[in-house]
Amino acid sequence: MSTEREKMLVGQPYHINDPELVEIRYQTRELVDEFNNTGPRDKDLKEALQRKIFGSVGDNVHIEKAIRIDYGINTTIGSNVFINFNFVLLDCAPVTIGNNVFIAPNVQIYTARHPIDPIERNKHIGSASPVNIGNDVWIGGNCVILPGVSIGDGCTIGAGSVVTKSIPANSVAVGSPCAVIKATKS
Repeated sequence: MSTEREKMLVGQPYHINDPELVEIRYQTRELVDEFNNTGPRDKDLKEALQRKIFGSVGDNVHIEKAIRIDYGINTTIGSNVFINFNFVLLDCAPVTIGNNVFIAPNVQIYTARHPIDPIERNKHIGSASPVNIGNDVWIGGNCVILPGVSIGDGCTIGAGSVVTKSIPANSVAVGSPCAVIKATKS
C-alpha cells in the first residue's frame, strides 16, 4: 500500500493533511523562516539553508528573500540560477528548474491541484502534477505557473503571465492564459 506522500509524488489523489506531510511542511517552513531571517551578507548560511530546503541545488544559485515553500525536497534547482524576491513554490509534485534560469519577483509555481466540486474539495483530498522549467529560461515578474506545465529550453515568459499549458523550447510567451507570440533566435 502506498503512503500519502508516495501518492502525492506520482499524481494520485492523496490526503493533504496526512501527518507525515504536515510534519514535512512544518520542517520546511522552519528552514524557510530561518532563510528569510538571514542577512544578505551571510552567503554561507544562505547556501547551507538552500541545500537543506531543496532536494538538490546546483552551483551559483542566488535566492532573494522572502520565499514561501511547501516541501522544498521535491524540487531540483540547476546551476547559475537567480530567484528574485517573493518566490512561492507549492511543490507537492516534483519541480525541476534547469541551469541558467532567471526568475523575477513575485513568481509563483504551483503543482497542487484541488477538486472543483466543493464537496470533494472539503474532504481535503488533492493531487499534484510536476512542473519543469528548462535551461536558459527567463520568467518575468508576477507570473504564475500552474500544475503540469513544462517550459522548454531558451524560453522567455512575459511579466504577468499565467502559464496554464506547456511552452515549447525557444519561445517568447505572454498573457493570461500564456501563449507563444514568437520564437527566439536560438
